[in-house]
Amino acid sequence: MRDIIVKVHPSKANLKKKDQLAWKIAEIASDKAKINKDAVEMVINRIIDNASVAIASFNRKPVVSARNMAKAHPRKNGANIFGLNTNIKVDCEWAAWANGTAVRELDYHDTFLAADYSHPGDNIPAILAVAQQKGCSGMDLIRGIITGYEVQVNLVKGICLHEHKIDHIAHLGPSVAAGLGSLLKLSTEIIYQSVQQALHITVSTRQSRKGEISSWKAFAPAHAGKLAIEAVDRCMRGEGAPSPIYEGEDSVIAYVLSGPGKKYTVPLPRVNEPKKAILETYTKEHSAEYQSQALIDLARSLNKKVKNLSDIKKIIIETSHHTHYVIGTGANDPQKMDPFASRETLDHSIMYIFAVALEDGTWHHIKSYTPQRARRKSTVKLWQKIVTREDKKWTKRYHEKNPKKKCFGGKVIIKLKDGSIISEEIKVADAHPAGKRPFERKEYINKFKTLTNGIITKKESDRFLKNVQNLRNLKSKDLKNLNLKVIPRVNNKKTSKKAIF
Repeated sequence: MRDIIVKVHPSKANLKKKDQLAWKIAEIASDKAKINKDAVEMVINRIIDNASVAIASFNRKPVVSARNMAKAHPRKNGANIFGLNTNIKVDCEWAAWANGTAVRELDYHDTFLAADYSHPGDNIPAILAVAQQKGCSGMDLIRGIITGYEVQVNLVKGICLHEHKIDHIAHLGPSVAAGLGSLLKLSTEIIYQSVQQALHITVSTRQSRKGEISSWKAFAPAHAGKLAIEAVDRCMRGEGAPSPIYEGEDSVIAYVLSGPGKKYTVPLPRVNEPKKAILETYTKEHSAEYQSQALIDLARSLNKKVKNLSDIKKIIIETSHHTHYVIGTGANDPQKMDPFASRETLDHSIMYIFAVALEDGTWHHIKSYTPQRARRKSTVKLWQKIVTREDKKWTKRYHEKNPKKKCFGGKVIIKLKDGSIISEEIKVADAHPAGKRPFERKEYINKFKTLTNGIITKKESDRFLKNVQNLRNLKSKDLKNLNLKVIPRVNNKKTSKKAIF
């Protein structure tokens, strides 16, 4: 690995391409690096994981809307839409839109946290859609996904977006563009221009994750993937991009992020060095914001230790800066304490999540979020007793560079009315690679079967799992087998026809 120093340069400096971050990203996207075997297995795991959550969200309103928009753009040799017959094909950018929304809707797929946040699995829908439309092989797809993960993970390590209230999809646009470059074996020059275009058009604010969180949270990464596909298409036709997009005098760093005086350090593999960043990412056992995963596990265990929840006077969660200020009371969002808040808001409220997990001793991607569940009197009463605090010890662990030492948990202090205290802490979620029950292929398949049960047939489930685990050997005609068809009675939701498409 190498550290790339990224900073603003005045226009008169005429910064050379080879010294720009976008060029260095393009170099690794266009190189001939050997593919790491473990990375290949993780790609397969994450395709299974994405399919799980996409099918589970098939009839949720944002997913239905996105799917119907995509269906209005048919293409004979296009890409497939999750849940529909493989004979239905649409333009790849619209398949990416529909499938990306389905993958993101339940907040239930993989994550990587460092200087910023990310869901690297958001790369997959766009790269898969283009692979299907362009007749790529399974190995081409693997190469593209590995690059997408590599770029996004390392941008997330080096450049913090959220401190400037910029949404994390600004790292997704460039990573999808780079992944598509690897998939299609494009030149360094075309990928360089594509990465810059993709960043330029995917910068948006974090208001999408603040206050009353709307369905746009699910659409946002799908939108970034769609825009990245369109950017690559333009650059393949010989068009250019704003340049240098990171280091320019009026660039993203200069006027969106920390300004001309800031130096960012972005780690990247050397040219032809195997890309393994996907192995640093982790998926979710529970359908909720990643920083709540470990605390859900802790709440489940505390459920057996607190005999009577009405005896609780107060619950204090000591955790990292990110957890406290994004999903904790440090966010100062009254919606996070509101029983009438949207599902999207509730899955970004650790107070709500911890209260439900403590009461129920479990967590469910549907039952834990129903309006009836959120408004239960005992839950609301417990919920209001929970506060979070930043503990610099947990913040330091959160930012630990060694992935084996990074922590995303916290310490819970339960104060009872009789003056006694129950206190426990957890470093990482049980499903984390360093947790009690790390997710491996068996767990990914179990999650897939659990979430798709009753939505697809056993025959369809078995067919998909057989094909995806044979990904290395799939030919171009076989990539349609990575799609899934739901049972006909499930496909009955419609949205308003009063729309443009």
